[in-house]
Amino acid sequence: MIDLKQYEIWFVTGSQHLYGPETLLQVAEHSKEIAAALNGCSEIPVKVVFKPVVKTSDEILALCLEANNAHQCIGLITWMHTFSPAKMWIAGLTHLKKPLVHLHTQYNSEIPWSEMDMDFMNLNQSAHGDREYGFIGSRLRLERKVVVGHWKDPEVQASLGVWARVAAGWADWQGAKLARFGDNMRNVAVTEGDKVEAQIKFGYTVHAYGVGELVKYVNEASDAQIKKLVQTYQDEYDVAPALLPGGKAHQSLIESARIEIGMRTFLEAGEFKAFTTNFEDLYGLVQLPGLAVQRLMRDGYGFGAEGDWKTSALVRAMKVMGAGLPKGMSFMEDYTYHFHPSGDKILGAHMLEVSESIASSKPRIDVLPLSIGGKADPVRAIFDSKTGPAVAASIMDMGDRFRMVVNVVDVVPTDHPLPKLPVARALWLPRPNLKVAAAAWIYAGGAHHTSFSLDLTAEHMQDFADMAGIELLMIDENTRLTEFKKEIHWNEAYYHMRGNR
Repeated sequence: MIDLKQYEIWFVTGSQHLYGPETLLQVAEHSKEIAAALNGCSEIPVKVVFKPVVKTSDEILALCLEANNAHQCIGLITWMHTFSPAKMWIAGLTHLKKPLVHLHTQYNSEIPWSEMDMDFMNLNQSAHGDREYGFIGSRLRLERKVVVGHWKDPEVQASLGVWARVAAGWADWQGAKLARFGDNMRNVAVTEGDKVEAQIKFGYTVHAYGVGELVKYVNEASDAQIKKLVQTYQDEYDVAPALLPGGKAHQSLIESARIEIGMRTFLEAGEFKAFTTNFEDLYGLVQLPGLAVQRLMRDGYGFGAEGDWKTSALVRAMKVMGAGLPKGMSFMEDYTYHFHPSGDKILGAHMLEVSESIASSKPRIDVLPLSIGGKADPVRAIFDSKTGPAVAASIMDMGDRFRMVVNVVDVVPTDHPLPKLPVARALWLPRPNLKVAAAAWIYAGGAHHTSFSLDLTAEHMQDFADMAGIELLMIDENTRLTEFKKEIHWNEAYYHMRGNR
């Protein structure tokens, strides 16, 4: 399971010695109070840790270097209570490697009209102290988030919570290992990419393994392990009668359990966080992993089909960002359209691998024909998705840079039951509508595989792209194709001038 409480965000307040020790004591007390309040609010899922007020360039540099080397620290919340001359921040910020959010707030929420004097003014200078600090962030071209408002404001806490979740997802990528069982699906373009550049840019590594190396683990699954897992299947799912003991397809359920045990053991032994499979490369496996992949995704692993390692990595990051939230996320694919006067819709699905974390009810498991792969028909979980607002995102290698494309969608119930469709699925209306959204996605070169979440929002994905330093194209209710195409062209010029670093 993914535990976000292992992570810390450091609350860092800037000031200077100009105001004397009494004022600095007040600054520290106020900062401790704010940090404690943020640490206790439900919106922020990680620990918020107060750090001593920094007042000199040496103190700032030392704190930034300490943050870089602290594994549990995933980012800094910075705030200027008083005026903090920003040249003091240059050394520290140029060395800082962790994500940064600038909280533009002040201790008091309102002006104390009848009591305000010059001492109060000297102490509460965030309105212009933060602007001085903001300049140096812009001068240094720092990627950071700016959150404005009083620290008790629920909207402010929610926005900091979004950023904290994203910082956790970014931290999880650093040093993460992804396993590829086989190569990419032959002749497919968008799932390819520069794995060296991905490691430089994103921090994770991609490791390729022949399927035979996985098969060894699969074949080592013991009868006792298989029996226990088969019983788990019977306890957790609505199992088709043919799969039950004595049923004509019970052996398929046994093979599915064997594959899951082997995959899980392989991934745990190698400390992998995500993986891919490919239906064109199944030598030694009785069936294509279906239920095994669905359950591994449910438990937090990232996954990409047909060797799609970029989507696998993004699924893992979004799993971490959404840890503890109720609606779930999954690997997904735009599969087929429903053109209708009441609203054009997209049916998202895949041939097997959709995470049960998004299921609206107890999934049914069955063994049904797959028609591709040349192996025995695989076991899979079948269900309809939960409904509500969601995001579908993909990352592509554009040759000179990575690009993320995100579509905000609204998942709705299916118009009618789908009794013959043997896969898990989600039906949604893309914003602003299918015609604009699909055209924008295609203009952007968006992949057919996506990372799909009912818990995350456009704000999460914007923050993540900013942290990663990659291009983001957002498709939502405000998208207009003429402006969207201009944005693509402007971005080409911007990233060409900026370079890939």
